[in-house]
Amino acid sequence: MTNLATRIGRSLASMRVRIVAVVVILLLFSSAGSVLLLRVVLFERLDTEIKVGLDAEAEEFQLLSEGTNPRTGKPFGNDLEALFDVYFSREVPDEGETLLAFIGGELYESRRDRTAAHPGQIQGAIDYWTSLEKTKRGALDTPAGHVRYVAIPVTGEPNDGLFVVANFPAYERSEIDDAVQSQIIVQAVTLTVASLLGLLLAGRVLRPLRSLATTARNISDTDLTRRIEVRGNDEASQIAASFNDMLGRLEQAFTAQRQFLDDTSHELRSPLTVIRGHIELIELDETAEDRAETVALVTDEIDRMDKIVSDLFLLARAEQPDFLETERVDLRTLIQDVHRKATALASRDWQLQLPAETAITADRHRITQAMLQLAENAVKFTGDDAGIQLGASVAGDDVVFWIQDTGPGVSTADAEMIFNRFKQGTSPQRKQGAGLGLSIVSAIAEAHGGSVRLASSEVGARFEMTIPRSG
Repeated sequence: MTNLATRIGRSLASMRVRIVAVVVILLLFSSAGSVLLLRVVLFERLDTEIKVGLDAEAEEFQLLSEGTNPRTGKPFGNDLEALFDVYFSREVPDEGETLLAFIGGELYESRRDRTAAHPGQIQGAIDYWTSLEKTKRGALDTPAGHVRYVAIPVTGEPNDGLFVVANFPAYERSEIDDAVQSQIIVQAVTLTVASLLGLLLAGRVLRPLRSLATTARNISDTDLTRRIEVRGNDEASQIAASFNDMLGRLEQAFTAQRQFLDDTSHELRSPLTVIRGHIELIELDETAEDRAETVALVTDEIDRMDKIVSDLFLLARAEQPDFLETERVDLRTLIQDVHRKATALASRDWQLQLPAETAITADRHRITQAMLQLAENAVKFTGDDAGIQLGASVAGDDVVFWIQDTGPGVSTADAEMIFNRFKQGTSPQRKQGAGLGLSIVSAIAEAHGGSVRLASSEVGARFEMTIPRSG
């Protein structure tokens, strides 16, 4: 019983059920109002038709009584039998209608519709009508049902007479009630079908939201790979698609964060171990020179830690949308600035190849940072006065920045690996630093929508960074 109550409570709390319930309630009130209004209007129209019919019959009888007998061509005068005979020979009662003629208080002639009452069923009403002395319109309740009438006394010789046209609306009212009942049944069936279709359609429309809720419940800080299946292009599907995009960004951010923490803990462990070991042994240094040497070593490790942390923060920022601040940049001016700054890195034979004058869309500071990183990399693997060339060129819709040194080359096996974080070449001559420099260059190129690669070269190493010309 408790489980049933729980399931019912859960169903009532469902957005789909609540939406359909609101719609059904509105339709129910609308249907009930329309049916009641229809019944009232039909009854009013019936009453109007009855009144008009009674007035028409009464007017027709009075006109005939004031006219001439078509059989003799003379006025009817006091000949009530001739008047009633002519009238009844012409008239056919309408639906629910009874026509009565009395002479001397006795029923002379009657006509009635099959749905109207027989004179024997309304004797009480007849007694009342025959007692009238002037024309009267009204309504009575009889054993045969409610009746509306017009009673017209007429003067005759030797006896006076009475003409009555009566209408019994019970049958027509029952027809209206039957029609209204049929309408209620149709409305109920339509409402039931519409409710079921509404539940199905609401379920399909809200399915992405249910998947969203289920996925959100199942997501943990270690699993952001779940996605919602998106079908269609309605509002709920758009919400699901946006949620999937958000999950993708969160997964990327958490992955970058995890990688940053892993890389940081891995790379900082080594200098911290060195620093701790030498700090613990500094008391064993016997001379000032030994202590100064230890302090210098510790300071160098701290500087290396600072450089690693700065590089890691830069790589973490590269995942953010505001990493670049692009603008229109003159390519020739940009490469000349890079050349001037590179010459301050070390004493080398710096050679510049200027590109054609053109404007590109890029972040001048990030491009300069990447090129100086490549220049610093070239300085590490070349001796004094060695030749280092740098330049840029336009290739179709792309711009290629390049630096070539004359140091030891890079093996084909290392060509892809050296752009990954903390990866260095297998050649002993190319093993220096923490292995973050080229990954920074790669991150800057990818942020611009480009790439970096190790190009083939007969002497030394040639690195090329390609970015779209229009950003």
